[in-house]
Amino acid sequence: MTAAPPTPDGVLVDRYGRVARDLRVSLTDRCNLRCTYCMPAEGLPWLAKPQLLTDDEIVRLVRVAVQRLGVTEVRFTGGEPLIRPGLVDIVSAVAELAPRPRISLTTNGLGLARIAAALRAAGLDRVNVSLDTLDRARFTELTRRDRLTDVLAGLAGAAAAGLTPVKINAVLMRGVNDDEAPALLRFALAHGYELRFIEQMPLDAQHNWDRATMVTAEEALAALRAEFDLSEDPAERGAAPAETWLVDGGPARVGVIGSVTRPFCGDCDRTRLTADGQVRACLFATEESDLRGALRAGADDAELARRWRTAMWGKRAGHGIDDPAFLRPARPMSAIGG
Repeated sequence: MTAAPPTPDGVLVDRYGRVARDLRVSLTDRCNLRCTYCMPAEGLPWLAKPQLLTDDEIVRLVRVAVQRLGVTEVRFTGGEPLIRPGLVDIVSAVAELAPRPRISLTTNGLGLARIAAALRAAGLDRVNVSLDTLDRARFTELTRRDRLTDVLAGLAGAAAAGLTPVKINAVLMRGVNDDEAPALLRFALAHGYELRFIEQMPLDAQHNWDRATMVTAEEALAALRAEFDLSEDPAERGAAPAETWLVDGGPARVGVIGSVTRPFCGDCDRTRLTADGQVRACLFATEESDLRGALRAGADDAELARRWRTAMWGKRAGHGIDDPAFLRPARPMSAIGG
């Protein structure tokens, strides 16, 4: 059993001295796309409603994180968070916390055009939208849904609502869309979006990930340099997962998140809460700590904070993907939250 941290209330620190200030909250494990690199066409066995945290339980746990554990950034994820019925009310309640955290959302963009203004009014600061291709036929093949126009409308709607900077997350796959890196960057520059290329990670439900066929961060950069001048971003990276470059002298930037080949575990400042109330110290963790059970058993905020601190104290030094003994998490990305 992991020993309790020697720190009092007020901070989420691990035994390596990293402090978690960025909370990722999964609102649902369900998704309205079926991306081939994430889940099978028929979907997955979804969590039953009683297993999910209620809206009030989510807000309470976020409040504990913000007011007792020093969290300053909250990002809502999924699955697809836009399909959570209480999303706007959850965002509004979190925005009313004191101190107020910065609030963001990672989404596939379906339905975003319709709800962007309401989310902005509720207090959402910005969004990340997943978009791997600009080709309609390729999008349909990748996601098993003909919804590219809806994603593009969602991006435009987010920008119009002021959810800026609007960031695009793109995963390049060898032989699938690895020829689109420059086109995606041209699209982002033309619309004022910020593009991030993310290395594909071993978090698919089918366990088909193969490092040998993964497009690396360096390969993505090489493809961009064929058409653009990239120079190192002088801004401090801090704990941000993306390495960023100025495009053609700036001010526009492009980033790569090399979770596999250029890991940033030593500077990680994230803690994760799944839709069913489990704390995960790392995206690749093989263990979780249950807050839902304690919450529903009547634990007060101090006890919830103590349990959360203990969970984070046990965080490992790194994700260990290169270790021969590496074990994939039992849950896929859609159930963990990005």
